[in-house]
Amino acid sequence: MKKALLPPLAVLAAVLILSLWNSHAMSASAGRWQAQLEQAGRFAQTDCWQDAEAALLISYQDWSNAQIWLHIVTEHEAVDDAEAMYRRAMAFAAAREPSELRAELADLRDQLRLLAEMERFDIKNVL
Repeated sequence: MKKALLPPLAVLAAVLILSLWNSHAMSASAGRWQAQLEQAGRFAQTDCWQDAEAALLISYQDWSNAQIWLHIVTEHEAVDDAEAMYRRAMAFAAAREPSELRAELADLRDQLRLLAEMERFDIKNVL
């Protein structure tokens, strides 16, 4: 009887460990992307538009490197929304539109926070 319980318990333990790892990885990644966007916003605020564009491009490349993982673990619509926000932010930076860029960066940082929140291992996400 006890041997029959070991495989299901091992699977449950593995799922729990992977869920905790995913939650931590998503929070760390979202925090890194948000910090990169903050830096881009600071550059734009001081009219260092080339630096702002470069910071956005670095953040976007970092974001792009995680696409396979993101599409596996989270909702496609949320990832696609963030992708569109990145592209709009880069367009506003290229057009030197400070107010639109500020608003888009704020929305994108919030979207990244929501992505991390959706993957957080807590009771409201389990139920």
